[in-house]
Amino acid sequence: MSPELEQHLKLILVTKEVPKKTTLLKRGQVCEHVYFIESGMLHCFYEKNSEKITSWFMKENDVIISAKSFYMQTPSEESIVALEDTLVHGITYQQLQDIYSKHLEFNVIGRVLTTKYYIQSEERLYSLRKERARDRYLSLLETQPDIIRRAPLKHVASYLGINMETLSRIRSSI
Repeated sequence: MSPELEQHLKLILVTKEVPKKTTLLKRGQVCEHVYFIESGMLHCFYEKNSEKITSWFMKENDVIISAKSFYMQTPSEESIVALEDTLVHGITYQQLQDIYSKHLEFNVIGRVLTTKYYIQSEERLYSLRKERARDRYLSLLETQPDIIRRAPLKHVASYLGINMETLSRIRSSI
């Protein structure tokens, strides 16, 4: 990043401490910020038949956002809650648009991040549709073991699209 862009970000970034179990975004609210996670872990979920379904886990060096709500500035279908004490830095939708227009180099950063998360989303979708539950767990264990260590198992099961009993059977067979 250029020194000008770094300076601009330092002036506008909002830093927020999010204690464990605190809601960063509640379903029905418009996602007004995109956050970079310095430390901690959050999970994003939606509700189906009064059951919480985990969409994402995000941790250090990730960006967390309810994408549709943020980019369309509409009420979110998702909630975002801290699983640990978390420190985030954020900018608003309008600030992001201003940065894109004033600092063209940030368009590259935005494109790289968008590509990264789009690919992750596609891989997750394929995994849920094509892989067996055991394989999904083993893949998560191999690629993101800290999620299994840090997140409650009920959220891990939900993220994998399985129930707690299935997760217990898989874990005991390994």
